[in-house]
Amino acid sequence: MAKGFYISKTLGILGILLGVAAVCTIIALSVVYAQEKNKNAEGSAEAPTSPSTTVATTLDQSKPWNRYRLPSTLMPDSYKVTLRPYLDPNEKGLYIFKGNSTVRFICKEATNVIIIHSKKLNYTNTAQGHRVNLRGVGDAQAPDIDRTELVEPTEYLVVHLKGPLRVGGVYEMDSEFEGELADDLAGFYRSEYMDGGVKKVLATTQMQSADARKSFPCFDEPAMKAKFNITLIHHSNYTALSNMLPTGPSVPYKEDPTWNVTEFQTTPVMSTYLLAYIVSEFTSVEATAPNGVLIRIWARPSATMADHGIYALNKTGPILNFFAQHYNTPYPLEKSDQIALPDFNAGAMENWGLVTYRESALLFDPQSSSSSNKERVVTVIAHELAHQWFGNLVTIAWWNDLWLNEGFATYVEYLGADYAEPSWNLKDLIVLNDVYRVMAVDALASSHPLSTPAAEVNTPAQISEMFDSISYSKGGSILRMLSDFLSEEVFKKGLASYLHTFAYNSTTYLDLWEHLQKAVDNEPSLKLPQSVRAIMDRWILQMGFPVITVNTVTGDISQKHFLLNNESTVTRPSEFNYLWIVPVSSLRNGKPQDHTWLNGEEKTQNDLFKTTGTDWVLLNVNVTGYYQVNYDEDNWRKIQNQLQTDLSVIPVINRAQVIHDAFNLASAHLVPVTLALNNTLFLIQETEYMPWQAALSSLSYFKLMFDRSEVYGPMQNYLKKQVTPLFSHFKNVTKDWTDRPEKLTDQYNEVNAISTACSSGVLECQNLVTDLFSQWMKNPNNNPIHPNLRSTIYCNAIAQGGEEEWNFAWEQFQKATLVNEADKLRAALACSKEVWILNRYLSYTLDPNLIRKQDATSTITSIASNVVGQPLAWDFVQSNWKKLFEDYGGGSFSFSNLIQGVTRRFSTEHDLQQLEQFKKNNMDTGFGSATRALEQALEKTRGNIKWVKENKAAVLAWFTENSK
Repeated sequence: MAKGFYISKTLGILGILLGVAAVCTIIALSVVYAQEKNKNAEGSAEAPTSPSTTVATTLDQSKPWNRYRLPSTLMPDSYKVTLRPYLDPNEKGLYIFKGNSTVRFICKEATNVIIIHSKKLNYTNTAQGHRVNLRGVGDAQAPDIDRTELVEPTEYLVVHLKGPLRVGGVYEMDSEFEGELADDLAGFYRSEYMDGGVKKVLATTQMQSADARKSFPCFDEPAMKAKFNITLIHHSNYTALSNMLPTGPSVPYKEDPTWNVTEFQTTPVMSTYLLAYIVSEFTSVEATAPNGVLIRIWARPSATMADHGIYALNKTGPILNFFAQHYNTPYPLEKSDQIALPDFNAGAMENWGLVTYRESALLFDPQSSSSSNKERVVTVIAHELAHQWFGNLVTIAWWNDLWLNEGFATYVEYLGADYAEPSWNLKDLIVLNDVYRVMAVDALASSHPLSTPAAEVNTPAQISEMFDSISYSKGGSILRMLSDFLSEEVFKKGLASYLHTFAYNSTTYLDLWEHLQKAVDNEPSLKLPQSVRAIMDRWILQMGFPVITVNTVTGDISQKHFLLNNESTVTRPSEFNYLWIVPVSSLRNGKPQDHTWLNGEEKTQNDLFKTTGTDWVLLNVNVTGYYQVNYDEDNWRKIQNQLQTDLSVIPVINRAQVIHDAFNLASAHLVPVTLALNNTLFLIQETEYMPWQAALSSLSYFKLMFDRSEVYGPMQNYLKKQVTPLFSHFKNVTKDWTDRPEKLTDQYNEVNAISTACSSGVLECQNLVTDLFSQWMKNPNNNPIHPNLRSTIYCNAIAQGGEEEWNFAWEQFQKATLVNEADKLRAALACSKEVWILNRYLSYTLDPNLIRKQDATSTITSIASNVVGQPLAWDFVQSNWKKLFEDYGGGSFSFSNLIQGVTRRFSTEHDLQQLEQFKKNNMDTGFGSATRALEQALEKTRGNIKWVKENKAAVLAWFTENSK
């Protein structure tokens, strides 16, 4: 699943300087993806107690139906499921679906009870008065049913039998049921959209992680794999889709010929969370890949007609071929459907053969979509298609190993996208998008290890908490590091062996380590200090990462668990004492040196890191290692001199690293804050995106801490001085803003230049923005602003304008037919400086007719990122927490971002008291998947208070001196 709460490059850049959505901050927590799929980190050594856990503790745990994990007594073999969604409301105003199912299962251990998941389903009783009918298959005799019951806290249908099921016996259980086709974005749900002023309704699914049970009774755990035979009954003018192709043409429904019946081919053995079925009026574009796989891109008919699916269609085939080669395993199915949904909580979902997406993650309009929208599409497609093998063909046994699924897809999405768009250098962007973003979370004492003991992950809320930036971005970062020190070829060989061995089965991460070790053993030239498992256990079983400290006088190199707040207490024990086995790459005066290892010891000496005279060393080349680096003061000074005399000697990624690591080290009191600021002086000569982005991301924390204080003026003056040459550079390159730069990262940095120049008071930039926006207001049907620049220009124009500009943008938002354009406007509307306008906008988030449910939390977060909107958004969340929690669900993937977003500026004792009171006031309502985020917000606020007290004077003096 892709990260659910996505912030585009341009919106992210805006947030740094204009407060739309500050990302990648050094202490402020990262906003991910979402993600998808997007999320939070554990507050203590014990798993957090969710509201649902609390209920369970009052139940008798000796009864298997009061435990959240299924017993191992029964194993499903196959399901036959027929569903009929009604896309018009019934007499009670409800949308419903009706269904029936037959599950065939094998008895593995004798038992007199059948426990199967069921959630919010109403059953039709059999003639005997039970919810189900049971029969034996072959020579198995089914015992009579004593009674059936629904256990709501653990979401089970329990069938009590008058006798035991026989070990090895095969049984079938039938049920007939109905459920609500709600708009809750979970299970089998409805989505609505407008088409030519007419409301349209479709039925679609989101099963991951624990909502297949909301659609039909099933053994709803990932290791409980089975084959599925799906049949959909639907209006004849609608199209039915599922994981597999239909067995033949749809046929009229006997009971009502205005309805059709579509039966689908039997699926391979697969997990319930990967099921999908959709009934809609959507249309598609299609092609057949060279390997014979049918590829279709489905969307609203108007989007299909406008060719918004063509880019995705053109890139899917090459990406599928890339992964088939990368895994040395053919794509397992006959077709690959991808569909863009108007209402979808995550970024995308890897359902086998029918991948679902937010519209913004699949559709691309060359006329009004930006380069970052295009990058978003190709990387999310690559992420989801990577799962078709890694996750779908071979599946994790339980959600505690989610990091293996999502971390892997996060890493290889860059490889697949790079293959599809080779000129974009996408592989490098993992450093900014994932490595640095997740380090902001992983450097907190409230972080958690990648792999959590299975016993700590039981309830749906605890499963939801696994979908956080640690699983996605740290998982991806450490797998990238592993691939780098093994070499990509060895990594691929181990991977192919793993996939071939466990196809259609379930695994744990230890199985992957075993197959990678076999590949290492077959490569005599590859020397590792210890086994793959011994090296990697330290990266996945303990939280955090090391800071590597180099003394270039002695050549000493040491490691220590890096914590942003050096006074925070780590309560989670580690069997490895927070020491890692670290691969160390380095440059001396710009030239590569031999690779070496820090082999689990705290300190060692190596002459590779000893320098004399003007020599300097730099560690972690291209940031392939998941760690940060500190040097003695003399080596830092030599690196600064090198950057200010000839920055090209240091690779672009490492120029970003020098900035990023120094700001983090300053937060942890390992270097003075002025050293980190000195590392930005070379930017006056820098034109590359990654160093500028690292600086703006790091300085966004300064903005959050100081934009209400006297520091802000001198800080803006410094930024104005540094960015003016960059603004002029892009003005020339783009022929006075009429062309776009060729390179993707240059296009991103053009946005940085305009955002930073406008927000720091470069008059020429402010005039440019106002002029372009007023041209559009005069002629709304002809937008003169290039799609790449729209986010920043919309935001600046609304910030500089008043009610007229805001109302115009709101009108355009309501009219927008392309979701990418709507997203840019929705974020820019949060840039207003008028309190009453922002309060009105906050109220709109509670009305799904104005702001879609999937966008409500990100809209509130955008308003909170605006210095004027921050207190308004915080008051709004406090006043409406119960309603927000109930409407959007504590398990919603974007919920933790809401807490992170509204507390990001908290840096006073008063803020801390309010946050503690908020926690106290809402204990009864609960926090669901935001439980960890709340603990992190408390820790972050304490860290912010301390940081401001210690650094304000020095930062004010530095910006005052260096802005002259």
